[in-house]
Amino acid sequence: MTDIWKEREKALENQYIYKQEQEKIEKMRKAAREELFREYCLNRCPKCGEPLEPLTFRGVPLDKCLGCGGVWLGPKDLQILAEKGHPSWFEQWFKGEAE
Repeated sequence: MTDIWKEREKALENQYIYKQEQEKIEKMRKAAREELFREYCLNRCPKCGEPLEPLTFRGVPLDKCLGCGGVWLGPKDLQILAEKGHPSWFEQWFKGEAE
């Protein structure tokens, strides 16, 4: 007759090893997803996927899409532009684009 305690110990050991392997696999998948994001999404237009061209407008860094012409601002950039005290900055920006 087999020793039940030895079988239980072996089962728990197998369960522990399986759990460790699953955690390692998940870490590898996460690293791969982050690498893909950096390679294919960073500095790309969220709308069309074309490369973004960094530029500065009134001291605020912006990104302009070379494909669709969209302008992408950071989280606080619009607030910073509005606080500059230039009520016509928006007009000047887009008027220059139309010409």
